[in-house]
Parts: sequence; C-alpha cells; structure tokens
Amino acid sequence: MSAPGATILGVEGGQLGAEEAAFLRAADPWGLILFARNVETPAQLLRLTHDLRAALGREAAIFIDQEGGRVQRLRAPHWREWLPPLEEARLSGPRGLWLRARLQAAELRAVGIDANCAPTCDIAGPRTHPFLYNRCLGESVDAVVQNARATADGLLAGGVLPVLKHMPGHGRAEADSHKNLPVVAAPAEDLRGSDFAVFKALADLPMGMTAHIRYPAFDTAPATQSAKLIRLIREEIGFAGLLMTDDIGMEALSGDYATRTTASIAAGCDLVLHCNGTRAAFEQTVAAAGCLSRAAQARAEAALAWRRPPAEVDLARLIAEFETLSRGKAAHG
Repeated sequence: MSAPGATILGVEGGQLGAEEAAFLRAADPWGLILFARNVETPAQLLRLTHDLRAALGREAAIFIDQEGGRVQRLRAPHWREWLPPLEEARLSGPRGLWLRARLQAAELRAVGIDANCAPTCDIAGPRTHPFLYNRCLGESVDAVVQNARATADGLLAGGVLPVLKHMPGHGRAEADSHKNLPVVAAPAEDLRGSDFAVFKALADLPMGMTAHIRYPAFDTAPATQSAKLIRLIREEIGFAGLLMTDDIGMEALSGDYATRTTASIAAGCDLVLHCNGTRAAFEQTVAAAGCLSRAAQARAEAALAWRRPPAEVDLARLIAEFETLSRGKAAHG
C-alpha cells in the first residue's frame, strides 16, 4: 500500500458530497481538519466524520481547534463553552486543565474527532499579540510546561491526540501571522532559555505544529520553511514526533500554494496543513506535497499509536470536580 499524501486538508461544509468525496479519495490526505463551517449538531457531525473516513478508506486522524475561548469550533447549545486557556490556567491550575482536557476529549470522541490542535505552548508576555495572548497557558517556562503537560495528558487520557504549537515558540511575536509575517529579533540565547525550552520539556509528545515566524538569530526564512529551524526542532529541542505546518493559507507566507508547500516539505516538515481555499488551491497543495516520506510515515504511525480508546470514567464526577475548581475559584477570586 502506498503512503498517504503529506497533507491535512479542510472540508467544505456540514455534509460530504459525492464530488468532494471523490476528490478526497484521490488526494488521500493523511488527515482532515474541521472548522465551524462543518459543525451543526452532534448527529450531523458524527455522520460527517464517519463519511470522511469512509471516503478515505481508513481510520484517518480528524483534527479540530478546540482550545476554548475564541478558538473553539464546538459551541453551545450542543457543547460546553470553555474559558480561554490562560484564564482557565489562572483559575484552576494543572489539575483543572487536565480535567478540562479530559472532558473536551469526551465531547470530541463522541462525534468522531480524535485530534485537537492544542495545547498552545507559547509563553504569554506583555507584547504578545492579542490574537494569541489568552490562548497561551502561562507567562513563564515552568507554568506553560506544567499546564501544557496537563492539557496534553488529559486529551490523551480521553483518546484524543494533542498537537504542540507553535514550534519553536510564538509568544514574542507582536504581529498576527494570519495577516503578516512576525519577526522575533530576540538573541538566540534568550530564545533557547525561554520559548524553545518549553518545547524541549514536552518533546516526547506525538505531534507538533510549526510557527510562521522569522527568527533572524537563526535564519531569514520563517520557521515553517527553514531547514535550520526544523533541524533545531529535531536535534536541539529533541522533538521526534510528527511535525505539521501551521495553516499555509496564512498571510505570513508568500507565494502560491505550490510554492508554500514545496518550501515547507523541503525544510523538513512532515505534513502541510491547508485549512481553507478553493478546490484548485487544494489541488496545488496536494500535488506539491506528494506522499509522506518513509521517515514521516514512521512518525505518523508512531503518532497514531498514541490514539487509544479512553478508559472508563465517571464523567459526572469529573465535571463536578472541574466546576468546583474553576467556578469555585472564580466565585471567590
């Protein structure tokens, strides 16, 4: 059997039509990612995830961004509304974040989603851009490591794969990479002692996502397209897991989709994430990405081996404990 495509692709809407199913079958992306446009009701979403896997003919990983706060695709009235991660971290600490992630995992697994683009492991600082600030999990290396580890462990306990982001560190960026290429001019030793140190402490986890940021201390290219920085992620940070790009549709990157994809794969990313776009744009990405390399396929298989059925738990008890930690502290804070 040939390797799947080196892509994670977005999906058009709430139902899978015959034409899109045929495209996905031919493109054979390694994984798929869902957004608010794909989400209506629990029954609809479960049907969609089933149909997507049927189109690919395998139990492909299906991703979503369910951080909490602004970045949350499953919302009320069918799903719980979660506080922004930084706010939750301040209220309930690592135990509360583990409980929260375990409950999020239960919601996700119930509708066929088994990978969450979280935790955000960037360090919040006084100049962190507002688009990212309250998505972080702390303002120091130790706080972010503890809180991110708790989040990742909670997701894994619930059968959902976590994705560390944004490697090797986005917290110092003062621009929104959805719109511009941030440039972080900090010296190499400062980055190694803070931003990069978080990911080094979490490097055993199965999947990570790159940052569309330029670090002049290391290279002129953004991290996603920098062989030097991908090598740093692998060798110095020590991350041996499956490495995907952030969305290549973001304006931090330049060139057409084929150019962006080719540069990312050439730099050493295993997978290209393409979230939104026309069919023609997706076709560019698919053609340029090709299939997973042998090394990337080994990392992909190792990542999927972390995807285990959740142990039986009393969810009502976990909810009660979480609400005591989170809402109880909020009421007395």
